[in-house]
Amino acid sequence: MGTSNDVETREFDALIVGAGLSGIYALYHLRELGFTAHVVEAGQGVGGTWYWNRYPGARCDVPSMEYSFGFSPELEQEWDWSEVFPPQEELERYFNHVVDRFDLRRDIQLSTRVTTATYDEDAAQWGVETDVGDCFRVRYLVMATGCLSAPLEPQIPGRDAFSGTSLFTNRWPKDGVDFTGGRVGLIGTGSSGVQATPVIAEAAAHLYVFQRTPSYAWPAGNRPLDPDLQREVKRQYRALRAEQRRNHGGVVGTSGAIAVPLPRDVKILEASEEERRAAVDELGWAACRAWSDVLSDLEANEAGAELYREMVKRVVVDPDAADGLSPRNLPIGCKRPILHTDYYETFNRDNVTLVDLRRGGIEKITPNGISTAQGDFDLDVIVYATGFDAMTGALDRIDIGGRGGQRLRDAWAEGARTLLGVQTAGFPNFFTVTGPGSPSVLANMVVCAEQHVEWIGDCLVYLREHGYSTVEPTREAQDAWVARVNEVAQGSMYTAPTCNSWYLGDNIPGKVRVFLPWVGGLPAYIEHCEQVVAAGYEGFVFA
Repeated sequence: MGTSNDVETREFDALIVGAGLSGIYALYHLRELGFTAHVVEAGQGVGGTWYWNRYPGARCDVPSMEYSFGFSPELEQEWDWSEVFPPQEELERYFNHVVDRFDLRRDIQLSTRVTTATYDEDAAQWGVETDVGDCFRVRYLVMATGCLSAPLEPQIPGRDAFSGTSLFTNRWPKDGVDFTGGRVGLIGTGSSGVQATPVIAEAAAHLYVFQRTPSYAWPAGNRPLDPDLQREVKRQYRALRAEQRRNHGGVVGTSGAIAVPLPRDVKILEASEEERRAAVDELGWAACRAWSDVLSDLEANEAGAELYREMVKRVVVDPDAADGLSPRNLPIGCKRPILHTDYYETFNRDNVTLVDLRRGGIEKITPNGISTAQGDFDLDVIVYATGFDAMTGALDRIDIGGRGGQRLRDAWAEGARTLLGVQTAGFPNFFTVTGPGSPSVLANMVVCAEQHVEWIGDCLVYLREHGYSTVEPTREAQDAWVARVNEVAQGSMYTAPTCNSWYLGDNIPGKVRVFLPWVGGLPAYIEHCEQVVAAGYEGFVFA
């Protein structure tokens, strides 16, 4: 079948966009269900997040033995992890192993970016085009594009004028970078910046960390994974996988990670100053979260934040640096917690300087470095750790047209709208894996992806067995779910008045402020998904 331009059009039951962990499992699972499937991936390799983000210190914040696929007992037993929290290079090897272990590579097309996807109502098919000239016709379009995969490039005046080397943490050179003897400026102190800081500091002649907002970051306690513990976890893997889906965040904590103490029955607002300080002496960094009211009451949260700032003072020697690294007017729990290795200790090095942009922001990039209201900094390298257009950015960068020619970006103009995070009204047979309205970024992503892919697979089997061509949500059910997602988030620190986070789209100029993920936990979400199916896919329309 050809087009007017004689470009071959390939047909499959399903096209999967993205070869990260979601796309890899979607390909495996749909194949097992008897569907023909093909994957297109923009990168030159598989692994998604763990292909692109290879900056120094890149590491997962979920224990390795739990940040792994649970669909194959054989895979679980044959793969050995080296550390409690897996580094980027080990995760990339793991996902390549999975692809080869299950013969998936023959159906994965790399270095290919989807540009347009248009729904043909008469044929009940999606037409998809890519930047290398491919044309696909498919019944089902599965977007496994990732929640943190659309890089955010800061609009700083003069960015292209810099005569040195400019680097982005989310598309790091595969051959690495040698910082030896260089003057390095790092912009951004989210998870990537926090992880990269200690490693870059070890090699650079001097590292300047340009910080707009201090983060809450806790020591990861990473270490080599004990072989006896690994054998014991493998022995119990089946039970662990079931328990993951019963856990709020999909992490059981039995694979060697240091457990965060559960909140005590006592409230911090009822504790004396002496009791609070005693908690810091006993629990260290965990003291600020060890109270029952810290994550539910803003006054209590601020009291907990004061204990956190006390720990910063105890670790960072220079009082000015300690003050600059201390979060203020930012609730604990507003943003995703960051795990680190020696981040605060790094600011005790003579070759590391914190540039607290609250005291005077960046004005422009110059040929020689960075100019701020506090002065100029001459640099050889600038590292941008400036984050992502989260949850919706990757989809927004594709021209997606649904029923009646409606564009997805228009349908989501006032905020992303889905039912269960898997489908959007007006876009038949269009599925998003871990999309807006699902737990995704607030839980173990592997567990979320497997649950989503299996739900989508069951839905496609239902379509096939009942002779249906299409499925999509009703607008009423979709609106009710969006309202429910935001209702559950209200009263949490995620939506506190002083909380500005990418969960709300606050890092993107002009993006509508709507809370994107489901905060009610995995068990409640999975139960709702199961109830929808038990009620004959309530809220979805089959045709």
